[in-house]
Parts: sequence; structure tokens; C-alpha cells
Amino acid sequence: MDNNYSGPQKRMEGKRVLVTGAGTGIGRAVGMEFAREGAVVAFHYSHESSGAQSAVEEIRSHGGSAEIFHADLSEIDSIRTLGKDAINFLSGIDVLVNNAGISMNEPFESVTPEQFDLLYGVNIRGMFFLTQSVLPKMVEQGSGAIINMSSIQAIGGTGANSVYGSTKGAIVSFTRHLAIELAPKGIRVNAIAPGAIEVDSYYEAIPDFDPAAFANKIPAGIMGQPWDVARAVIFLASDDARYILGHTLIVDGGTTAWFAFSDDFRKPDTAVWGKGYVPGR
Repeated sequence: MDNNYSGPQKRMEGKRVLVTGAGTGIGRAVGMEFAREGAVVAFHYSHESSGAQSAVEEIRSHGGSAEIFHADLSEIDSIRTLGKDAINFLSGIDVLVNNAGISMNEPFESVTPEQFDLLYGVNIRGMFFLTQSVLPKMVEQGSGAIINMSSIQAIGGTGANSVYGSTKGAIVSFTRHLAIELAPKGIRVNAIAPGAIEVDSYYEAIPDFDPAAFANKIPAGIMGQPWDVARAVIFLASDDARYILGHTLIVDGGTTAWFAFSDDFRKPDTAVWGKGYVPGR
């Protein structure tokens, strides 16, 4: 995986940023990219702290400012504490990146209420109420940017993803409605829908995962890297995107532009997403 990008610009100089799910993958890359662009960053993690901690240590070693914060996004009190503590550290908040989310594949008829509640609780409820908790500070400041992480599964269907995909579709709708409500307050709300991004979870979920073979299924001919999404987040958070709101930016190497005729949807999915954090996986 290409995790060595170092951008030369400082579009986020002095900005104060909270990124959820920033211990691994896309979230960690987003947090580090904000730091490279000059922001002060609060890294949230839910389970393992090592990824967020190593990111913060690297940022500090280069003279930047960052801190880690733990929260269980399925618990309202934990969500509100995260918002308060992050704002205290940052002395305000200019950008919220709602990246945290749980993935799971399970045939529709086998989904349990516990699995359903967990995915909707973290992916939608957690995002909703964390945004609510930091909103008063953004309103007080008269400005802010909120970027929600959706997925191309909000746009196209795949087998055994009725729960995960529908949470990501809800994020697109939530983004659109919130953007209109908050626009008069000077706050811009947008979303990003990544396609296949080469992160550790692919290797954990798919036996003998081959990124080169997977890339052949993508029009761009490559799998995306976390930095590809991070750069898109920076753009939406910057003044370069001041006239963009309520939009979901697709970052997928052309995947959803492809008019696919294949029988892959008839084949059972051998990947196992959600191991270690979704009940029954």
C-alpha cells in the first residue's frame, strides 16, 4: 500500500479538525493529510489505539499538533464526551470528518437484530449525534465543514450487503438534508463515496486477496489508496470547495461508471467482513 504521500500545500493551516475512525485505513490517512496541510487534528479510535497513536507521534515529530481520543460510537454518552473533549483540545472545531463505520456482509435472511442495530447505531446514529454535539461550536463560529464517509454501495447493489449498503445510502440522504439546513449558518456539508480502497480489512476479510487481480476489475486499472480519499476530503474541507454543498463525491476509479454485464452476483461471496466487532461474525 502507498502510504508515503507528502503534500506540499498548507490549505488547512490553523484549521481544527476531528476525524472519527482514524486509527486505521482511510481515517488515519485523512487525519495525517490534514496535519500535512497544517491543521491541528483530533484522531478518534474505537478499539485499538496503536494506529492513531503512531500517527500522532509522527505528526508531533514533524512539529505538528495532534491528539488521540477514544469513544464508543454506539453509546450516546461516549459520543457527546468525544465531541466535548475534542473541542476542548482543539479550542474550537472547523472540520468534522465522520469517517468511522462498521462493515459486514451477511445474507439478508440471516441478519440478526443485534447486527442490524450495531451497524445502524455506529454508521448512522453515531454520525448523527456526534455532528449534533459539535454543531453549537461551529454555529457560534459562523463557519465549518462536515464531510461524511459513505460508499459506492450507496449507489450500486451487491449481494449480502443489505445492512451495510443501506446505512451508506442513508448517509447520502442525511448529507443532502443537513447541507440545506445548515447552509444558512455558514456550514457546508458534503460526503464522499469511496470505491475499492486498499486497506488492511481487505486482507483480513478475503482469503488470498490479490490487489493486482482486483485492480483488473476497476476501470482505472488500480485499487485506490487511502491517500486518494484523503486528498478528496481536503478539497471538500477547503475554500476551493466553497460552492459545493450537499454533494456526494464518488472516488472509485470509474467503478460506478461501468455498465456491468456479468453473472458475478449469482456467485456466493466468500469474504467475511465484520470479524472481531460484529456479533456472530
